[in-house]
Amino acid sequence: MSQAPASLSDRGAADILLPDLLPLAKQAADAADRLLAAAKQAVVAKVSRDGKVSAALIEREQFAAHGLAWAATYVEALRQLSAYAHRMSEEKRLGEFEALIVQVAFGEYLTQMTGGIPMSQGETVRPRDLGIAEADIAAFETTPAVKTLTAAGNTAEVRARIAEFIAANSGAATFGDAGLEDTYEAIRDQMRKFADAEVMPHAHEWHLKDDYIPLEVIAQMSELGVFGLTIPEEFGGLGLGKESMCVVSEELSRGYIGVGSLGTRSEIAAELILGGGTRDQKDKWLPKIASGEVLPTAVFTEPNTGSDLASLKTRGRREGDVYKVTGNKTWITHAARADVMTLLCRTNDEPGYKGLSMLLAEKPRGGDENLPGGRHDGRRDPVLGYRGMKEFESADNFEVRPKLLGGEEGGGFNG
Repeated sequence: MSQAPASLSDRGAADILLPDLLPLAKQAADAADRLLAAAKQAVVAKVSRDGKVSAALIEREQFAAHGLAWAATYVEALRQLSAYAHRMSEEKRLGEFEALIVQVAFGEYLTQMTGGIPMSQGETVRPRDLGIAEADIAAFETTPAVKTLTAAGNTAEVRARIAEFIAANSGAATFGDAGLEDTYEAIRDQMRKFADAEVMPHAHEWHLKDDYIPLEVIAQMSELGVFGLTIPEEFGGLGLGKESMCVVSEELSRGYIGVGSLGTRSEIAAELILGGGTRDQKDKWLPKIASGEVLPTAVFTEPNTGSDLASLKTRGRREGDVYKVTGNKTWITHAARADVMTLLCRTNDEPGYKGLSMLLAEKPRGGDENLPGGRHDGRRDPVLGYRGMKEFESADNFEVRPKLLGGEEGGGFNG
């Protein structure tokens, strides 16, 4: 339990902590669910033609479609916060600090759901942008729990009290009880000590020099099990839940974001192989990824495509025992050092995701300025931040000697 501040400057805690927070949170989350259902119905109507969702209409209404995704994320966050508060209360771990964090989050998120959700610095989505009916908006805003939480959940006094808790718990691994199992708390403590000793003293120098994270540090991370956290034990991993990756990424990123993101490279590749690989592919790659012997890189993003993977243009044509890949890939993280690429490309003419395949392409490790591997050459993309692994862009034409993930073309999204 967090250490409580000795006193509250102007008002007592009882005056700002809502006594019926748990039922209020549940009722507000249910109201947010109903608003989201109305939003989904409205956006589906915007992007459908003859009863079917149209890619062209999604393109035209991309602001609303993007806004719906943000709204769904907010609602899920409120659901999980409500569940957290109830679980912590049952375990008698919901102290004043934890309750205030839940309260202020509900107050802010509920307010943004009607006042406007900031999707970026220049984009704010509001219910009317999604096509939600005025009656549905009014029903949400007048729900008693929503009215109470938006009025009293996120006040200046509440934020001041939270700030006092933060000051009283300076140096703590987390502010408030995260409600994790003892195993994950032990992992957090171990990663925190590692980051303090091996990462933070050197991180600024690595950044200024644009250096790679030293291989010695990566070897230590391997020994700590960072690269096999969620890989099943039968393949040499620890078999832990996704919470472990969150905890480890948080603690290592506190030391240096490049170190925190190293494990994500392995997580992405392992998840793809677990979900879509053949048994032989799992037996070959997963133990090596778990041990840190193999460092993978994800080769997905293209210029002018970003995260819209179903629209990527890079083509892979099989000629004998190689795939000739034509097109550009960008922001390939840790590419020169990687031993295997998970490369997403279009291998047939079917539109959207149906024409995509995932290639498991082995490559030798290279130096700082290129991507070796047959005729697979690329160039570095300098970055201002997020250093330590280095970003690359692939050349327009190159060859890879890959194995298809799952053994069949057209299964790129199955992984």
